[in-house]
Amino acid sequence: MQQDLRSVEAHQSMNLTIVRIGIITVSDRASRGEYEDRGGPAIRDYLTEVLSCPWEPVACVIADELELITDTIKKLADNDGCSLIITTGGTGPARRDVTPEATEAACDKMLPGFGELMRKVSLEKVPTAILSRQTAGVRGSTLVLNLPGQPRAIRECLDAVFPAIPYCVDLIEGPRLTTDEQRIRAYRPPGAKP
Repeated sequence: MQQDLRSVEAHQSMNLTIVRIGIITVSDRASRGEYEDRGGPAIRDYLTEVLSCPWEPVACVIADELELITDTIKKLADNDGCSLIITTGGTGPARRDVTPEATEAACDKMLPGFGELMRKVSLEKVPTAILSRQTAGVRGSTLVLNLPGQPRAIRECLDAVFPAIPYCVDLIEGPRLTTDEQRIRAYRPPGAKP
């Protein structure tokens, strides 16, 4: 954490854009302190590994409450300036799994292709992936992406969809995300704005 903060401070002193990324862990038990949040840290570790641009996380752990999740997405997008928000948890069929509904309520338009690809990739690993309802959407110039709660599934899903995320953020007029091309190569079509 200390190294990340020094890096952010160094980039701020050079007037470089620091990309803000929201990380929302949706879990009743983790929000009450009964369960260790493993999803949020897994997302942070993944982003640290693949992003080459300066960025800072805005992380929170909240309960599986539709209105709370919706309001948190809106706050991170509208008030905290996050250009990408990644949620973990609450995407299954259980009664309290309402993250996709909250995402849809917060977003201006939905991008179902993200969820379709993540389910396809996960289905190659486990037959229960068909139960997942993760999705993605856009709120203003913010991309919102739902992920499952398990760290291994988080990594598999992000590996599948991350090549498209920087260009999507470009299209919605967010800041330019760059990746470590040895790890993940962001796809931008020929002729895309540099």
